[in-house]
Amino acid sequence: MFNNLSDRLNDTFDRLRGKGKLTEADITSAMRDIRMALLEADVNFKVVKDFVAATKERCLTAEVLDSLTPAQNVVRIVLDQLIELLGSTESKLVLSSRIPNVIMLVGLQGSGKTTAAVKLAYLLKKQGKSPLLAACDVYRPAAADQLATLGGEIGVPVFRGDGQHPVEIAQGAIREAVDHMRDVVIVDTAGRLQIDEQMMQEAVDIKRAVKPDQVLMVVDAMTGQDIVNVVSTFAERTDFDGVIISKLDGDARGGGALSVRAVTGKPIKFVSMGEKPDSLEVFSPDRMAKRILGMGDVVGIIEKAQEVADAQKLEDAERMLRDGLTMNDLLDQMRMLKKMGGMKSLIGMLPGGQRMLNQMGGNMDESMLDKIEAMIQSMTAKERLKPSIINGQRRARIARGSGTTPTDVNNLMKQWGEMNKMMGKMRSMAQQQAAAGKRGKKGKKGKKMRMPGIPGMGGANPFGGMGGNPFAGMGGGSGNADMDMLRAMEQQMKGKKF
Repeated sequence: MFNNLSDRLNDTFDRLRGKGKLTEADITSAMRDIRMALLEADVNFKVVKDFVAATKERCLTAEVLDSLTPAQNVVRIVLDQLIELLGSTESKLVLSSRIPNVIMLVGLQGSGKTTAAVKLAYLLKKQGKSPLLAACDVYRPAAADQLATLGGEIGVPVFRGDGQHPVEIAQGAIREAVDHMRDVVIVDTAGRLQIDEQMMQEAVDIKRAVKPDQVLMVVDAMTGQDIVNVVSTFAERTDFDGVIISKLDGDARGGGALSVRAVTGKPIKFVSMGEKPDSLEVFSPDRMAKRILGMGDVVGIIEKAQEVADAQKLEDAERMLRDGLTMNDLLDQMRMLKKMGGMKSLIGMLPGGQRMLNQMGGNMDESMLDKIEAMIQSMTAKERLKPSIINGQRRARIARGSGTTPTDVNNLMKQWGEMNKMMGKMRSMAQQQAAAGKRGKKGKKGKKMRMPGIPGMGGANPFGGMGGNPFAGMGGGSGNADMDMLRAMEQQMKGKKF
């Protein structure tokens, strides 16, 4: 969503990096570019004015103008101001000790309230809660049916109260939760295409009746400038506690999302980055600001990897590091990549990754993962465990069975070989590190282990053609080796200057 804004800001920083020392005129010119970039991204004018004024004031200090790396200081200041604009600190969902907790969602029709309610229920269920969804939208056709269908997909019950008034449905859901030991009730209220008094009064009545612990407003990130009027009105009437920004993975300019915190003073608690139930993420101002400035979100990659990791995967990673990679391992790696959001999602979280994707047109054909899976599944059990036995005749048979070409199979075999070479290098480095550690204990300085780069990331096509894999050489996708490499990348990022 913030692709254009990221490109404009990085172009401005690139021009500053070309100067050995900055003058006041350079700062003024850069601030003009930043102002235009934010306005074109549809950020509220008053928010832009305050942001640029505060940033310029900090940039005109002697610390910046007289420093050896003034451009880096400007980037740091812009990052700090952007984090402050987005909320400074992470604002988590706060639940009380009462049973059940009540979370009420409000917002305009089409903002994504119903799907946000289901995603929030899924997130709370993962955290060990027992949520219940309340279908209080009695006006939109099939709204209750939609909630019931989505709730059924994630195993969360829905209280409908067909034919009743929304306030009665909300109260009935509370009683249902008490009777069936459900500790969280998520109330999905009605919306309108635009703000009207009836909708507002109904939301106020529901809030007064069920006394929710949290009122969250769902905001469509694609709304644009009008988002300011919408959130201001809801803040005045419903006094909501936080914001869920939906459709942040869309292709709109996204400036409205940057305006919410500054206009209302209410924290952004969650962002939705997709359609699936697991696409709701706790909002982190620091990580979002870094992604907007093209600095990546390596911590996010680590968290995604940790979510899909389990004890068996850790054992597999150790075995691969010791004995090498089989085709079964490669198949697991491809499936793991899909679980973590796919290649486009993960590459976009790497430093500079979004810019590279933009240079490629913003699109990425991930059908190669399906082809790899088809080819591996066309192999015999023996071929998967020992790919080295696959000769020309076997490759032709595998191609026919998977609906691919012998060239595709050859590329897969080549990639498997390259990944095993990387495994060998990692094994060698691990041994060197262990030996260096022993020498260090004896008083000798051991060599520092240098982390290898991610293969296939150098050219315009980051995946090296058919069968390419951006995480080649990273073990099973979630083992000890993976975690060490990702954490090392994060540590490098923390100390890196831009």
